[in-house]
Amino acid sequence: MSHPTVETTYGTLRGTEHGGLLRFAGVPFAAPPVGPRRFLPPAPPAAWEGVRDAEHLGAVVPQLPSPLDAALGAEPPVQDEAESLVLNVWTPGLDGARPVMVWIHGGAFLNGAGSFPLYDGAHLATSGDVVVVTINYRLGAFGFLHLEDIAGEAASGSGLAGTLDQVAALEWVRDNIASFGGDPSNVTIFGESAGAMSVNTLLGLPAAQGLFHKAIAQSGGANFCREAADASIIAKDFLAHAGVETLEELQALPVQAILDAQASILQGGRLDMPFTPVVDGTHLPQQPIAALRDGLGDVPLLIGTTRDEFSLFLMLDMNLFSIDAARVAAEARGVFGEDAAALIETYARNRPGAKGSDLLVAFMTDHIFRIPVIRVAETQHAEGRDAFMYLFTYESQVADFLKACHALELPFVFGTLDAGAMLTGTGDDRRALSDAMVDAWTRFARTGDPGWPAYDPATRPVMRFDATESGVVHDPDAEERLLWDGRA
Repeated sequence: MSHPTVETTYGTLRGTEHGGLLRFAGVPFAAPPVGPRRFLPPAPPAAWEGVRDAEHLGAVVPQLPSPLDAALGAEPPVQDEAESLVLNVWTPGLDGARPVMVWIHGGAFLNGAGSFPLYDGAHLATSGDVVVVTINYRLGAFGFLHLEDIAGEAASGSGLAGTLDQVAALEWVRDNIASFGGDPSNVTIFGESAGAMSVNTLLGLPAAQGLFHKAIAQSGGANFCREAADASIIAKDFLAHAGVETLEELQALPVQAILDAQASILQGGRLDMPFTPVVDGTHLPQQPIAALRDGLGDVPLLIGTTRDEFSLFLMLDMNLFSIDAARVAAEARGVFGEDAAALIETYARNRPGAKGSDLLVAFMTDHIFRIPVIRVAETQHAEGRDAFMYLFTYESQVADFLKACHALELPFVFGTLDAGAMLTGTGDDRRALSDAMVDAWTRFARTGDPGWPAYDPATRPVMRFDATESGVVHDPDAEERLLWDGRA
């Protein structure tokens, strides 16, 4: 194993080489977000003398244990607030100018890291001849606690600190990726779940414009950011749980005290994601979907969902597997109000013999994921931009109830099928599907065209990815899509 070196704007890095692929890991893109920098927008990292070791994946940002990660058997990550704003680079070579793909991980803005095995960039970089970058960003209260109403201008940007970490990582890519064999004028951001929501936020964030040239959003829309007034209520509740009153007192608390207060806010397993990017009126003037309609985010977009997104979240409440018709109706009323009966009738008619949990998965998948994604694609088309839509329908072989669940496409996109086997199963049919998705994702990063027609509300072409029935379909589940017109 050799140890290649690269000069960056901050100093020299020493990475590793395996089978011709180079990796530089744990590279700082921002200063440690501790002490007076905690909760605030990132600052540039300090330069270093000599050669810095970039051979090992770095620590992750502080976070509570993830119930979904635990259910899937993931090992608890090593956390270090001071050393967590790092990124990782996989490149086939230091020469040339390859397309660059920057990954933003998901995890409900509460969990995750760019260093997780599922996001190993080796296969994607090798197969597509691209440079892959995975990043960390601050999560939960550390990244999205809106403190301006409490601390004034001194806390400007606190509700978007995690998003601004993503911007800082993209600035690092702009300034340094050419030294790693990447083309800074051909950068694609891509992410899943909260990572896809992050992608859509960056599309509508003024400070991010020009830092990327294509975008891929997997299972996340552009209509979820929290308004400042609501975020301020959460922040005041958070301070009460933490037992402090000022920004300075918060910044002096131990990491565990912050996490304990965050746990109090999250008590009850709430799914409304209290810690998300905040429309603060300054860094993010309006909801991303509105910013897209006003002309921001002028780049090609690849966007889509899995068919049964919500089935993964049944694991958070095992009682949902046996819900009766009354509970399904109550959940539907929470989504559709007085029109809930019509919603249930339509979804049930299209699924003869469906259980209550099947109906819940169907309409909650549409409510949280599919319809918001369609609205983004419609907006991009209306603004004269290419948007390409996909639908992932391959079903997990691990448990029947998972079906084509949330996050199932991740090991196929990255080619990390061994790391994802606990979710996908071990079927031989996985590799060909993964090859097809890797080809589409890297082709889009290279050219802006993944290989099927752009989305058009007149015909609504969608690329279906499955082991046996991949191909373009038009307006899948149209009757159910129409139920949401005027609602989302």
